[in-house]
Order: sequence, then structure tokens, then C-alpha cells
Amino acid sequence: MADRRSWSRSFAALVHPRAVTMLFLGFSAGLPLLLIFGTLSVWLREAGVERATITFFSWAAIGFSFKFVWAPLVDRLPIPWLTAALGRRRAWLLSAQFAVVAALLWTSSFDPQVSLTMTAVGALAIGFTAATQDIVIDAYRIESAEPDLQSLLAAMYIAGYRLAMIVAGAGSLWLAHLWGDGGYQFEVWSQVYRVMALAMLVGIATTLIISEPTTRDTAAGVFRSTADYVRFLVAFALAALTFVFVFLESSVPAGTLREVLSAVAAGLAGFVAESVRFVTAAAAAALVAWGAMKVGLVSKSHVRATYVDPIADFVARYGKTAILLIVLIGTYRIADIVMGAIANVFYLDQGYDKSQIATYSKFWGLWATIAGGFAGGVLAMRYGVHRALFLGAALAAASNLLFAYLAVQAPAAWLLGAVVVADNLSAGLAGAAFVAFLSSLTNVSFTAMQYALFTSIMLLFPKVLAGYSGTIVDSIGYPFFFIGTAILGIPVLALVWLAGRLVPDPMMAPGEESSAPRGMERSSTG
Repeated sequence: MADRRSWSRSFAALVHPRAVTMLFLGFSAGLPLLLIFGTLSVWLREAGVERATITFFSWAAIGFSFKFVWAPLVDRLPIPWLTAALGRRRAWLLSAQFAVVAALLWTSSFDPQVSLTMTAVGALAIGFTAATQDIVIDAYRIESAEPDLQSLLAAMYIAGYRLAMIVAGAGSLWLAHLWGDGGYQFEVWSQVYRVMALAMLVGIATTLIISEPTTRDTAAGVFRSTADYVRFLVAFALAALTFVFVFLESSVPAGTLREVLSAVAAGLAGFVAESVRFVTAAAAAALVAWGAMKVGLVSKSHVRATYVDPIADFVARYGKTAILLIVLIGTYRIADIVMGAIANVFYLDQGYDKSQIATYSKFWGLWATIAGGFAGGVLAMRYGVHRALFLGAALAAASNLLFAYLAVQAPAAWLLGAVVVADNLSAGLAGAAFVAFLSSLTNVSFTAMQYALFTSIMLLFPKVLAGYSGTIVDSIGYPFFFIGTAILGIPVLALVWLAGRLVPDPMMAPGEESSAPRGMERSSTG
């Protein structure tokens, strides 16, 4: 019998100091996101920027998809003076937060009507610095509390993140409306972004107040001199720039390949084309890194300690089960991500107006996600992560059937609200349980790298498949599309069940991990 907490103890854990900390750090993480998506799009449109150009700004968030590329630096590289004063995690976190503030202030200083390029630079800087902050917060969360608290820490993080999205989304638009006179005024939008930069003080103050996690500093001894440190940074910058350049420029051959293969299957063609594009960019970056090692710019031992060891550690701890875990990670969110890509278009096609969509999808849906996150955290503590993970996957798939029902009904505001709330509750529950599960798979000697890699894998295949949801809907219609996304969730349930038999639940008592294969315990020292 697993070690169960009582309901009262499970709910009481919500006010654990580490849980409260994650509420504020979640706010700090969620604030920059909409400032390079929805809010910035409104600003650019008011400034007269063309729609086609505005959509290019979505590339500013590319850093969130490739966090694993520089996550090892967060694990391995110290920040001069700050690391000695604050500790490894807090030093990186404070630096990233001040960098977000600087990027917001930069963006607020340029009128897109006059210097759109400078606005684009600001958006890219916000995306990169915000992604770096995410890396550090994830690592801090995992290292700062025991595995049995991870689900509730994830729930508090989600709550703070969503509250920040209200501030950065609805809040910033409300301020722009309050301070403006109906026409475009650069000074108004500049002031809005300065206020958002000021709101980052929530995260900065939290970082200065909290304590450093008590884990072994794995960065010690890796870089024995300033020259080693600088050479590694130069090599990393060259490889990273090569990856970004090749990835963006390879869109033309990828598009050609898609056209060639589209006669076979549009979805498969797109997936193959994007995979070739990614592999090409990664190969080019690896070639540059290899060249840097050959000319002596960086040593093999540094590269191995920074990039190879985290992956080798995961494979060594889980053996053949690592393949199962990677497949589970890459498919767990598939049902809701594929469906969510076309949700707003579906609402409009069904006859709901923008006001109804905003009320039920953006407002009530957001609060439902927060409630679902808390429910997932409490259920994981009470019944174990694996059971919560299975329930979340089942509800995420089942909620898509509600959209199939909605697709064949006449528009009704109450029905839209009920379906949206149910869907977001299930997504929040599944999200909190899944974050706790991913956290349990990491080794705190390589926290940032391993968790960033997991989250990148989590989004890769579902996001690629979601890009073709519109084409699928055009072919089979909304009802069958939503039923199909629900069916996609069935294999995930089997994967969760199998993983539950092979990997120990972090909520189980130590004496009950004997049913899991030897060597599969979560390491704390590496």
C-alpha cells in the first residue's frame, strides 16, 4: 500500500513555503509570454503594421522550443560574482529576470512605425530571456522540494503563470485603452510596456528573498579558468547561431520537400519536412561544435560534461525503459494540443462571437485551468502521481468528445461555457500531474538540461501534428476530427499504465519501490 496523505494534509500542503514561492515565480515566468504574442500583435496592428509581418513576430518565441540547447549552460556555467553571492540557481534567475526587464524597456523605447527592426530585436530578446528564466525556475522547483511536493508546486506555478497572463494580456490592453484616446499613440504603448517591466519586480523580489536549494554544485571543477569559460561560451555562441541560421534559412528546401511528398500524405509530408529541417540545423550546429573542438577552442571534456553526460545519465538510470518514457513524454499532451490549435477557429465557425469566446475561453477557461491544476496537485499527493497522470490523460481525451458534441449543436452560450470549463479543468489536472512526473525523472545533477529536453520533446510531435489540424478538418469535418483527437489519447493511457509498472511513483513510500527495476531510483547526486 502506497504512503497516502490524508485529504487535510494534502490541502494543507498548498500553503507550504515552497508552494507559495512557486506562485510568485510562476507569475514572473508567465508575464513576458503574451507581451511577444497577443499584446504585441495589438500594438503592431494599431501602428499600421501588416498582418503578414505581425505573424513573423511569433518567431520571437522560438527560444521556448529549443531551451535544451543552452539549458546545459545554466547547469554548468557560473555567473561571475553573483554565483558566489547568491548561489547557482538564484544567480541565474536574477540575471534572467533583469534581462527580461531590460528587453521590455528596450521594446518600449522604439516606435514600430519608425523602427520596426528595433521592435523585432526587442521581441526576440524578450523571448530568449523569458525562456532562460523558465529553465532556471524549472530547475529551482525540482531541486527545492521533495518529489512528493512536486505536483502541488506545479499547481502553484500554473496558477501564478495564468494570473500573469491576465495581467500581461487583459491588463495591458485595459491600460492602453484607459490611457489612450482611441487612436494610435506610441507613448501609451511605451508606458504599458514599462509598467509590465515594473511588474517583473514580483519575481525579482522573490528571488532575493528565497533561499538557494541545498544540492551539490555540479558546476564546480568543470571550468578551471576564465579562459576555459570564455572559450566554451564562444564555441556555444557559434554553434547556436549556426543552428538558428540554418533552421530559418532551410524553410525553402523544407517547403520543396513538402510539395514533393504532399501527393502521398499532407500530414506525413509536413512532419518529414520539418524533421529534415530540424535535423539539418542540428547537424550544422554539431559540425561547428566539432570544428571548435578540433581547433582547440573548447575541450572534449567540457562538451561531454555539459551535453553528453545529462543524456547518458538518463539512459543509464532507466535503460530500455528510457525509450518508453521518451515516447510517453512526446505523446502525453497530444490530444489537447492538436485540438487546441484549432479551437478558436472552431468557435467562430460554430457561430459564437468574439465576446463569448473571450468570456468563456479566455476568462472562465483560465480560472478552470488554475482549479484543475490545484486538483491535479492534491490528487497526486493523495493517490500518487501515476494515478493522477492516468486520470489526466483520460479526461483530456474524453473532453475532446464534448467538442464533437458541441460541433453538432446549435450555438448556446451555456453549452460553450460548460465544454470550455470541462476541457480546461482536465488540462490543468493533467498538466500538474505531468509536471510532477517529469520532475521525478530528472537527476538534480543535470536538472536544467534534462527537464528542458523533456519539455521540448513534450511539444515537438504534437505541435507539428497540430499544424495540420485545419487540413484534417477540411477533409473530415469538426465532429470526426474531435473524435479522432480523443482516439489519439487511447495509446497514451496504455503508455501511462506501462510506465506505472516500470517506474516507481515519487509519492510511494521508500520501502515500496522494490517492485521497480533496480537502478531506477531518482538520483540526487549523479
